[in-house]
Amino acid sequence: MTQKYPVGIQNFEKLRSENFLYVDKTAFIYRMANVGGYYFLSRPRRFGKSLLISTLECLFLGKRALFKGLYIEDKWDWEQSYPIIRMSFSNIGHQEKGLTKAIIDELDHLADQYGLVLKETFMSGKFKELIEKLSVSRGKVVVLIDEYDKPIIDYIGEHSEEKVAMALENRAILKRFYSILKDADPHLKLVFITGVSKFSRVSIFSDLNNLQDLTTNKFFAGCCGITPEELGFYFSEELQETSAEQIKQWYNGYSWDAKTSVYNPFSLLNFFVQGYEFKNYWFETGTPTFLIKLSKQAHLYDFETIAIGANALVAYDIEKLELIPLMFQTGYLTIKSYNPMSDVYELGYPNHEVRKSYIEVLMSSYCQSDMGYGVVYVDKIRQLLEQGDIARLEEMLNTIFKSLPYELWQRENEHFYHAIVHLIFSLLGVYVQSEVQTSDGRMDALIRLSKYVYCIEFKLDESAEQALAQIKSKGYLQAFAAEGKKLVGIGINFSSQQKKVEGLKWEEFA
Repeated sequence: MTQKYPVGIQNFEKLRSENFLYVDKTAFIYRMANVGGYYFLSRPRRFGKSLLISTLECLFLGKRALFKGLYIEDKWDWEQSYPIIRMSFSNIGHQEKGLTKAIIDELDHLADQYGLVLKETFMSGKFKELIEKLSVSRGKVVVLIDEYDKPIIDYIGEHSEEKVAMALENRAILKRFYSILKDADPHLKLVFITGVSKFSRVSIFSDLNNLQDLTTNKFFAGCCGITPEELGFYFSEELQETSAEQIKQWYNGYSWDAKTSVYNPFSLLNFFVQGYEFKNYWFETGTPTFLIKLSKQAHLYDFETIAIGANALVAYDIEKLELIPLMFQTGYLTIKSYNPMSDVYELGYPNHEVRKSYIEVLMSSYCQSDMGYGVVYVDKIRQLLEQGDIARLEEMLNTIFKSLPYELWQRENEHFYHAIVHLIFSLLGVYVQSEVQTSDGRMDALIRLSKYVYCIEFKLDESAEQALAQIKSKGYLQAFAAEGKKLVGIGINFSSQQKKVEGLKWEEFA
């Protein structure tokens, strides 16, 4: 029988009562809920944070029937229920009303559901009063906050002064809102807060010194997303119809502890719903325009291997946005490895979906063109390199470069052309290393294929001969002689006046 896939369903009660597939995450929930306390979890969009919140709500309301057959069913005290304060900052209307008014209206609405009337008029006072009155009348309170950072990240996309000011104002409002939780501790059973980002400096949660961040906690690494074990257990029939290895390459690879790997749940479910068609399901739901802009500003285009310190990894300063932490927190980069001695993480693209999509968008941004620009010609370049047909490489490159807007040639430099060439090869899955450090210097690009190893050196308004001579004098290809492949050096010169590749020289080395 075909399973009912819960694509886009974030309501646990609907999911369970209508017999949709549920990947049991209640072992993670039990570990947290049984102890109680204050918790924060950051995960990218569409990774199941809202479903986690909904599951916690049903658990603390004592809806046992919904948990039949799940891990937690025989471990929970179903005789006890708790009052819930649940808020999602994605749907309280903060942009239309203003954040303070939106929060006040939501608190009044929650109070009304419990038959309470709040006397306080200001935001934090209302929140405190609601918690205390619920605690007195119904027992300790569970506070569930979803997408806490939405009122901030909604205003940092363009990074204009006006929007930054609004983001800072909303941050200050949220800090006041959450500040009452510390003194409300005697009235609280559990506080669980989710979001995409974690802000640094003047932290929103600075008053909550007992807030546990589960983002990179190894015990919660698999609480969102689908692990390989869960894929095999819940989708055993589906795996007989398609390539498990391809699914892994396309949608697996996310990790928050450098050990546990999970599949993107949104892409995976859509893959099964759409008849096993490999597409960029998650990426297409939110083009990272702002990240692309920051990538260009920072002259960054190679994200295959990025080293970053642990403190910087979770930094998110509104007034000084850093690209790499942003890409990690939003799901475009993930943890590949971690060195506890140096406290340094290695990041990279999680999988083929994100890698291919991000490079396509970044390349289109560099070229100021529509998505899919040059893909046919790029594929021809790949075929030429596979065949060793270097003579036609200059022609193919110029076919792409001659389509670039004229103004780009007036203001860009060698980095611009280097970036485009790197993105061309990366886009089509060619193994590319860019600006590779060697003992004798730094080569611009290294391309390793089944039969060939290419070293490419780029020049701007100089000569291809100079570029090739540098490859020779520095001995860039010597380190690859043992691979048993043909070693080819390619020197490329870009002419800003002629707006094309003016010269390309190549030589095969013994």
